[in-house]
Amino acid sequence: MGQAAANLPAIVGENLPRLVRAIRCLAQREVGDETVILADELAGITAMVAEKFTNERTAEGIQRACFLTVGGVSLGLEHLLTHEGDEAALDFLIAHGAEHAFQAGFRLIRELSQLPEDALVGEYDQDPVYAQRRLKELFVDICHADPGQNWSGPQHYEAQFKERKQVQAIVRAANWLRRHHYQGPITDADLNAEGVIAVAIIFAIEGGGRIVARTGQKDFERLVAAVRKNKPDFEAGWAELLEKIPPQHQGVIAERIESYRTHCTVIQKIRGRSAMKTLFAELENYAGSELEVDYS
Repeated sequence: MGQAAANLPAIVGENLPRLVRAIRCLAQREVGDETVILADELAGITAMVAEKFTNERTAEGIQRACFLTVGGVSLGLEHLLTHEGDEAALDFLIAHGAEHAFQAGFRLIRELSQLPEDALVGEYDQDPVYAQRRLKELFVDICHADPGQNWSGPQHYEAQFKERKQVQAIVRAANWLRRHHYQGPITDADLNAEGVIAVAIIFAIEGGGRIVARTGQKDFERLVAAVRKNKPDFEAGWAELLEKIPPQHQGVIAERIESYRTHCTVIQKIRGRSAMKTLFAELENYAGSELEVDYS
């Protein structure tokens, strides 16, 4: 039994926070002033975190602040010393200070909090109180690091960053379409980015390169009648739309066209005999709040 267990591969490797791994390297060095200075610095950061983010008046608040300090410094070290070892991390802390590493980690969190989390953007997203709450929640979510436990904060950060950059690209493409709406710029604070892109792609099938970022029932009925009468080439219409889109937004729009080509029920049914009421209900599923109901 013991031999069999010894032959089993390790299921989970040790992945302690970078700060903890760096401090472990102190065991191979003589204790000097830099060790005391580092300890004082970490205590100071913990006190600041407790005051701003947890509760400096309770033991639980101070412990949570300690865990957040470990995570914040560790995230900064991972960012600043991506390809260097734990000895290099300790050298960095001694040379530049834990505060430097913590600020680097916290800056990553702050920049992440400023990226859109969702393609539905509302006026509240610009609210300073909401922005501060969002920052705090992300900081706690990513940087809470128990010194004695494995920690995946950097991987969690990278996944969030990648996801939010993709959302940002969708929002920016939708905002471009809004600014170039054929009836003039749309300036509403509330934005359904996916809805805007859906409307633009669906209306592009008519051809002519007209950019439609928002629509209503009457205009949609006109589109359906035109498609059924003129039988336009959908692919040519999408190509015309893409020609008008700046290069930085073409990828997002092209990706949605590829998806809608085979999966959009409005595009699948628009040439057939589906009732207008049915088509309009389908359009609502894609356009959402970017669809104005002119009449019932």
